[in-house]
Amino acid sequence: MKLWINIALSLAVLFACVWMVWPRGEEATQLEAAFSQLDLVALLPYLGGYLALLATTHFCRAWRWKHLLAPIGVYLPPKRLLAISTIGFMAILALPFRLGELVRPALIRRRGEVSASAALGTIAVERIIDGLLVSLLVFSAFYAIRSPASPDWMMPTAYAALGVFAAAMLFLGFALKWPRGTVRAATTLSGLRLISMPIATKIEGKLHSMISGFFVFRDPRRLIIFIAWSVIYWGANGLGLWVLARGFGLELSWIGAFATMGLVAVGITLPNSPGLIGQFQWFTVLGLSLYLPEKVAGSTGLAFAIVLYAIQVLWYLGMGRLAMASRDVSFAEVWASRKIAADDDSTTASAPAATNPAALKEAS
Repeated sequence: MKLWINIALSLAVLFACVWMVWPRGEEATQLEAAFSQLDLVALLPYLGGYLALLATTHFCRAWRWKHLLAPIGVYLPPKRLLAISTIGFMAILALPFRLGELVRPALIRRRGEVSASAALGTIAVERIIDGLLVSLLVFSAFYAIRSPASPDWMMPTAYAALGVFAAAMLFLGFALKWPRGTVRAATTLSGLRLISMPIATKIEGKLHSMISGFFVFRDPRRLIIFIAWSVIYWGANGLGLWVLARGFGLELSWIGAFATMGLVAVGITLPNSPGLIGQFQWFTVLGLSLYLPEKVAGSTGLAFAIVLYAIQVLWYLGMGRLAMASRDVSFAEVWASRKIAADDDSTTASAPAATNPAALKEAS
């Protein structure tokens, strides 16, 4: 029954997102004209540049994770790190509601490298730092172009995104300093303790185990290195969007490209449709509309968003399939990873890993 509910919700979100972005009337005519006028030969150099930058973002996105795993005593050989990360990226794209985020923790849990909850803590840190970086970028870009004529949604969106991720960062800090009190406050404020004490107690145990995944904040060197790789990752991502936009003849400034990238990144952290279909295109066009004429954003901009999306889907699905064909991750592991929460004894598994000096030495 739960499976069918998830499928129904996924399809509902998919339908809503596709409906929002589907061109109608004059928009459809303009989109068709934009594709028909596209010079494929002239586009090829820009496409090559974008693919090179996409490969750079893929590597940086995967490689930086090792600096979050090291403080909890986990060392993954480079090939296995890249394979697990690549499969995780594919899963995020393929599964709705960000469920793909569970795949990487589950895969390293399968071989007893660390508890799934502790590994999930590193993913939480990754997402929060990413969110804070892109929300700062979006806030700065939107603040720079604000005017009485700006859309009503622009600055509230910037403030909301920055506020959410800043609050999440505060939670990480409090959780490291006062873990028991912070976890209890979180379950109390959420109302779980009033609804069901057994459920609240179980969730508190999971949160305590996740906190060990925040240990990078006690390792300034690792944290700085992780942030540096993240800056390179997001820099290559925004630059890639700018390069491909130039190939479509869009007069998009590099600030506009980074702002659009940031808005898409913030937008897809919301419950997403399978494959981000519709959602990705809608947020891309929304970002472009702040820097380009609305007619251009809705026609050539939408064509650009469709091609950008298609390239990324093919890339991540292709790289994920190659990773599963390697010896570093088996298909059986990927299939079994869906049961991440079913058999994770997080309380006992995370403590030794977090204090294993040999593993920490090897990881460094």
